[in-house]
Amino acid sequence: MADPAWTAAADLPIAGWWAGQTSLLRLKDREALLLTGGEDSRRQPLGASWIYEAGAWHATGPVVLPRRLAGVTLLGDGRVLVTGGLIGEPTRPEVPTAAAEIFDPVAEKWTVAGALQQARFAHTATSLPDGRVLVAGGNAIRSADSNRALRSVEIFNPGSGASELVEPMTDPRFAHIDVPLLDGRILLVGGAVVAGPGLYGAQALCELYQPSTGLWTATGNLEIGRKGHQATRLLDGSVLVSGGDGRGLQSWEYERYSQTATEVFEPDKGTWKRVGEMAWGRSHHRDVLLPSGRVLQVGGTDSGSFDAGYRNAAVYDPATSAWTETVAPTVGRFGFAAGLVDGRVLIAGGLNRSGAATFAAGADVVTASAECYQGAS
Repeated sequence: MADPAWTAAADLPIAGWWAGQTSLLRLKDREALLLTGGEDSRRQPLGASWIYEAGAWHATGPVVLPRRLAGVTLLGDGRVLVTGGLIGEPTRPEVPTAAAEIFDPVAEKWTVAGALQQARFAHTATSLPDGRVLVAGGNAIRSADSNRALRSVEIFNPGSGASELVEPMTDPRFAHIDVPLLDGRILLVGGAVVAGPGLYGAQALCELYQPSTGLWTATGNLEIGRKGHQATRLLDGSVLVSGGDGRGLQSWEYERYSQTATEVFEPDKGTWKRVGEMAWGRSHHRDVLLPSGRVLQVGGTDSGSFDAGYRNAAVYDPATSAWTETVAPTVGRFGFAAGLVDGRVLIAGGLNRSGAATFAAGADVVTASAECYQGAS
């Protein structure tokens, strides 16, 4: 078996980064990844989408509406739905859109697809067994100078372009992660709530959605509130959560930095348990499930300053509940795209430097570089 290694991949056509969950999706019945959404160094939405296939990127037809922090969902029929998001540079309050559009992977074109009932961003949009999409939470306008986290939930029908408000979540949240479980339920993990204009706190509360009843129920809480984290369903059906930051009180002590703690959710018990600690706390990293059942963790940054991308990687082994360091990528990055294709993990784009680590005030250093991880998985 070959030793693990990183090799250069074709650069993105445009440098970009992804502040929320990556918008890099594996297309159905095709060894190809679709990348959409994202933003440039000035936080302007990227107005294009690309497909990575056979080691190269090619542009698709133009998106209808350039946006960032949108919901991106692979539908059962192979099309891709994009909902909500932000369509301009940062403002206070942030002003989301309700518009939706759909990508046809055969024609490689985007078309208008109706709208949500509630404009929102940093929400989740999860494909349901009946072909509809569960749109949950997110962030919306509260007042002339503030935003709010949402409890509202709607079900979008890609066939008609109509959306219906349904039973709200137990708790408001945005920037959370949705994990479809093996039994059909959907787990929502962590996220954030708004504490004031520009102020956010991490969410430790988790909940479950049952598609057969349309009801939400509270489930076990994370030991540590997290945003900027990762959540990965393992082969046995449990869910691994890593990293993220709280920016709040943990055990009556103010916790500013990214977490090293790792937790696993056991669906049959509805509880979380602590597993092996990460060597470094990190946020806005990426965890990718490998064919072997282990998890590759790459990059990230620390929430104490959010200023530099980490140039390191680790692998989590469910058999030992432990992380081990693996070969480092060539470029340090956070807020990047990552996905599995042709048995390899592709990472692309992301922030190299931000804030005080930049060479000029207000000009984040964003990369177009890409590389692939392969080897002892």
